[in-house]
Amino acid sequence: MIEVRLFATLREGRGKIVKLDFKTNFNGIQLLEDLKIPQEQVSIFLINGHHQSFEKLLSDEDIVSIFPPVGGG
Repeated sequence: MIEVRLFATLREGRGKIVKLDFKTNFNGIQLLEDLKIPQEQVSIFLINGHHQSFEKLLSDEDIVSIFPPVGGG
């Protein structure tokens, strides 16, 4: 099982936490596609609290945190 934690606008229509069954050879790009989140809408992508590229393969029991760009001033 992979736990995906979504923040701010990415929660809309998806919820705060999404749990997905683990798949072998599954990476961040595929995860975003499954969640229908365009890569351009992601500013920070963390796996187990560490910055990672979308190409990084996921492991069972990983916790993925996804943040959109933050605006303001």
